[in-house]
Amino acid sequence: MARTASVTRETRETQIRLELVLEGGEVSVHTGLPFMDHMLEAWARHGHFGLAVVAQGDLNVDAHHTIEDLGLVLGRALREALGDKQSIRRFGAAYVPMDESLARAVVDLSGRPHLAYRVTPPSPVCGGFDTRLFHEFFQALANAGALTLHLDLLAGAEVHHAFEALFKALGKALGQAAALDPGSMGIPSTKGVLE
Repeated sequence: MARTASVTRETRETQIRLELVLEGGEVSVHTGLPFMDHMLEAWARHGHFGLAVVAQGDLNVDAHHTIEDLGLVLGRALREALGDKQSIRRFGAAYVPMDESLARAVVDLSGRPHLAYRVTPPSPVCGGFDTRLFHEFFQALANAGALTLHLDLLAGAEVHHAFEALFKALGKALGQAAALDPGSMGIPSTKGVLE
């Protein structure tokens, strides 16, 4: 049975509808921010997730609310799709190169939100918006998804390559962590819960 979630967030700043399928499927992303569409598509494809996103935000102000709220909605969807986390692998790690860039993502679906973000963007702007906003996205994702997330940009001179490597690494790491372990007998924790 597929593990899925459908989350809607409507505020005065953004309207977002997101559907996530942990077992894979079609990928369709429309956020009004073409570079963010590209990043979320890369994340989903390399994590082997099905993802449908439609977002409208107050981009006439700037991209901040849209980027942050996408992280909140994706985190909530991930948490809902995982359910009680029975038989998941829990941990995931990936290194992804993209030409001169090298990114590392390490994930624990622990139920304890934490972001360690060791990323110095090679440029302050990418895809028409401030690259510092990616920190807001990843922080919102960690908080709403209740996951521990370590992201490191180990090398990178071209900003597009740097963030694409980060999103692909995160997709691969989350795909590993969310995968079902056929040898598991329940919750992967000595506490008996992941929350």
